Amino acid sequence: MTSINSGRMKKGILAAFVAALALTLTAEIYAQTNDTGNMETKERIYGSVSPRGEKLPEMFTKYFTGQAYLARLTHDQALNCPVSNVTFEPGCRNNWHSHTGGQLLVAVSGRGYYQAKGEPARELLPGDVVEIGPGVVHWHGAAPDSWFSHLAVETNPQTNRNTWLEPVDDAQYAAATAPAAAVVPQLGAEALRNRAELFSGDASGLGATDPELIEIFDNFAFGEVAGYGDLDTPTRMMCILASCIAAQGQAEFRTMLAGALNAGVTPVEAKEVLYQAVPYVGMAKVLDFVHIANDVLVTRGVALPLEGQSTTSPGTRFERGLAVQKAIFGAGHIDALREAAPEGQKHIQDYLSMNCFGDFVTRGGLDARTRELLTFSMLLTLGGCEPQLKGHIRGNLNVGNDKRTLLTVITQLLPYVGYPRSLNAIACLNEVAPGNE
Repeated sequence: MTSINSGRMKKGILAAFVAALALTLTAEIYAQTNDTGNMETKERIYGSVSPRGEKLPEMFTKYFTGQAYLARLTHDQALNCPVSNVTFEPGCRNNWHSHTGGQLLVAVSGRGYYQAKGEPARELLPGDVVEIGPGVVHWHGAAPDSWFSHLAVETNPQTNRNTWLEPVDDAQYAAATAPAAAVVPQLGAEALRNRAELFSGDASGLGATDPELIEIFDNFAFGEVAGYGDLDTPTRMMCILASCIAAQGQAEFRTMLAGALNAGVTPVEAKEVLYQAVPYVGMAKVLDFVHIANDVLVTRGVALPLEGQSTTSPGTRFERGLAVQKAIFGAGHIDALREAAPEGQKHIQDYLSMNCFGDFVTRGGLDARTRELLTFSMLLTLGGCEPQLKGHIRGNLNVGNDKRTLLTVITQLLPYVGYPRSLNAIACLNEVAPGNE
């Protein structure tokens, strides 16, 4: 067991070293490939771990397309292990060739390619090793846009001989180094229509790298789910925005905010979604989203600050907030909560009335029904708030949002919050509003 752990430790140390080296090389490559003059004066090229060496002897240049450099690293023939560093300028490659005794290549810097005859080309990055068997016809060289350096280890040197063949022509090289053909997500008609409405036909940025994920998600979220229920698109998008805030999904919030504005959500409404979130998820979680929204709005030419929506003053916020509380949840329920609070905790009930409801819920820009849907969206996304979620289910029902509307909101948020929190929300909904809806 000790020897196994020791082996694992050594491998871990080696992996960490290679990763750190690769990062260093990448930085050097970038810096020096953008400074050609400096490159020519350096002993070592673009951070290579080995000397660049001299230009290939004239007798070898006929076997290369572009400029290459050679630095022999071993000189003691008794070691029987010739090792050289070969460096290729961008686009440089050698001819098709083979070795009677095989060869090992160890990529040390830049980005290059290796291709055996009849096989797909292989991209090479620092740390990659290529084992070339005896007689295998192949070529190797730099990527079109990067210098490349590898160690060439001659195996079976006593009998190893090179056989040089025809050049790798431009068409072969272009085909070998071309990016893999993109897989395009296949979206259904409904998903395409809804995405076009929200995002003006712009494709997801992940479509090129994760086409299967985008195909699954977009068909589900924008096809199947978006077609459920009768929520209008602006309200649906505001619920998704509220959920993104509670979930701390900044990237998705930015994307969905653009879609919401395209679908008719006004800048004032978008801002009020953010303001409504403050008393329910806390300013620490909302602040970054305010900055994102400001950035999106300014980019669209919206002048900030927007017209104020506050309807209370320091002298009226408690009275107005308490009145809104009672209108949503019932006077008897609120009076009972305030009466039951221990003497040392009554200030929290006062804060609820004057801050949560007086400062925020009384604001203009959104009606009471929409604000309760937003609050419902945030609480189900947060999770662990089932007592409050049940309370706001009752509040939603009191202001005119029926069970089917709340089930529609849960359904719209399902792709963004997942099944556990969606099912928990449905359980709370069924408990508060039993029925077959």
